[in-house]
Amino acid sequence: MAAHFLFLALLALASSHAIASDPSQLQDFCVADLHSDVFVNGFVCKDPKMAKAEDFFFSGLDKPGDTGNKLGSNVTLVDVNKLAGLNTLGISLARLDFAPYGLNPPHTHPRGTEILVVLEGTLYVGFVTSNPNNQLFSKVLHEGDVFVFPQGLIHFQFNNGKTSTVALAGLSSQNPGVITIANAVFGAKPPISDEVLAKAFQLDKKTVDWLQAQFWTDNNN
Repeated sequence: MAAHFLFLALLALASSHAIASDPSQLQDFCVADLHSDVFVNGFVCKDPKMAKAEDFFFSGLDKPGDTGNKLGSNVTLVDVNKLAGLNTLGISLARLDFAPYGLNPPHTHPRGTEILVVLEGTLYVGFVTSNPNNQLFSKVLHEGDVFVFPQGLIHFQFNNGKTSTVALAGLSSQNPGVITIANAVFGAKPPISDEVLAKAFQLDKKTVDWLQAQFWTDNNN
């Protein structure tokens, strides 16, 4: 009985790991057919005989992103939508540019863990654990420093210096997704009831209405 229970527990753990990450490829590659009308969890493959080098190539991460917005930051994500050869490979990449005192606001990646390295400048970064502890893990990073943000947890990056900062991030999904907390809560379409938000954030409805009327910047490209 104990051996049977152990087998079921190990099977459950293996299944949960498989469900919680991008599926493993069953062939050398599966270039995404971004124009297919077939809907699956990911993208269907185009005929491998039609694959070409350009399917595995992206150019442009040498160019700084436009940080001339309210946040003073820009994220250039290279995921499966921009690099079809990433389909089924479980990875993506992003360049992060920050003006002095620029912020990549609190957000989550529902489908991927992020690992970030600072190439130029400094960043104050951190993530918050789930309920009930909500513990903040934070650090000031300098050139060459690396930090990891676990999948699904709220995290941020802030340039606390007087010069521009550049960072590079890898993510453990071909399409990690991003949910910017303020945008999602106060910029939802149609809007979330101000009564709900007022009670959730312990604010009066006028303040909630004012927040919902703001333009919430999206710094993701």
